[in-house]
Amino acid sequence: MKKLTTKKLIEYMNNRTDEPLRQDPDRLAHACNQAALEFGHDNALDMLKLVCFNDAIHALHTHSYSFNTATGRHLINRVKEYYYEQTEY
Repeated sequence: MKKLTTKKLIEYMNNRTDEPLRQDPDRLAHACNQAALEFGHDNALDMLKLVCFNDAIHALHTHSYSFNTATGRHLINRVKEYYYEQTEY
């Protein structure tokens, strides 16, 4: 599996959008890596693209007619859960 490092995440976000990164890049990279492992996907960067830009992951059937499928919604929610489970309140 291609792991997503914090450095790769920041570089990708800077190249993809002019908006500042509001999330913690360390936790976001960890969440994407965890979700990729759980769902048996070989590239954690695809998880980032799905969550932040709603890009489809064809191998996981995340979209149908440009709408999120149940699988896509579940995947997005799992990345969010992994991200927020590291948050201290």
